Amino acid sequence: MKQFIYFTIKSFFIVILLAVVLDYAYTTVYLQTNKRNKIEAVYNSKARNYDVVILGSSRANNHFVSEMFEKKGLKTFNYGMSGGHLFEADLLLKLMMERHYKIKTVILEADLNLSNEHKAEGIAAGFLPYIHNSEIIKEHFENEVNFKELYYIPFYRYVKYETKIGFREMFFSFMNKKSKLLDHGGYYALGNKKGNMKNDIRSLKPLQNKYYEDIKAICLANNIQFIPVMTPMCENTKGIDYFEKVKQAYPEIHNYENVVKEDQYFSSCGHMNDTGARIFTARIIQDFFSKQSDTTAPF
Repeated sequence: MKQFIYFTIKSFFIVILLAVVLDYAYTTVYLQTNKRNKIEAVYNSKARNYDVVILGSSRANNHFVSEMFEKKGLKTFNYGMSGGHLFEADLLLKLMMERHYKIKTVILEADLNLSNEHKAEGIAAGFLPYIHNSEIIKEHFENEVNFKELYYIPFYRYVKYETKIGFREMFFSFMNKKSKLLDHGGYYALGNKKGNMKNDIRSLKPLQNKYYEDIKAICLANNIQFIPVMTPMCENTKGIDYFEKVKQAYPEIHNYENVVKEDQYFSSCGHMNDTGARIFTARIIQDFFSKQSDTTAPF
């Protein structure tokens, strides 16, 4: 019996030690790379200067063509993250400020993502390798229900989110293998292949979203022009009055939902293809960045 107890205790400490060693090894790799995704590209960066930074979900990532801003002489990067919520956009902007980014304008896609204040599990996982090295990240996650496990149990976060920050991603980071997520100024173009061309958003309700308010406050405190916009959806959307509800809750958000309508410009109901994105981006540039137009959009 004593031998069994001794073996159990010994095994327990070996597992803990292994977890600590693996946690340190994985974290060390992630602290050295900036070519895999937008989170590590910001975290492991130094001060950068941008005329335009774009934040939001896939409806930012797939809708704002960075190249078109660049052609107007505006240094631009699209930091929209597919699957992301305002939880992640807010935290990414905080990290930019910590790294002393100089940003003239933030364009925030603020529409469907206003309807929740949850983190996007898969996207938020990208911040977790740095949770012990960043007070900002720690504080941002502190109110999450699984914070204690993620923070205090060594290697737990890498096991729980294995598909996002586990061995495969760590190995690619170690090999310094570049992903496509940072190409084209962060803009990810969609093709013409049609996904679901119907959508039902009748159950969504815009909240007084704390992460939206936080982003707005950060911009104000750092003298950054803040341009929140709603982006287009296909014609076959039920509950399209959601966008009017957003406008009522946040009059400062510019409603561009109906700027692009026809299905031929969409890859799926909530995401425009490259042609639609270019039409939309041209309108944004015209309304906010053209010297020939007013600085305030008419929406």
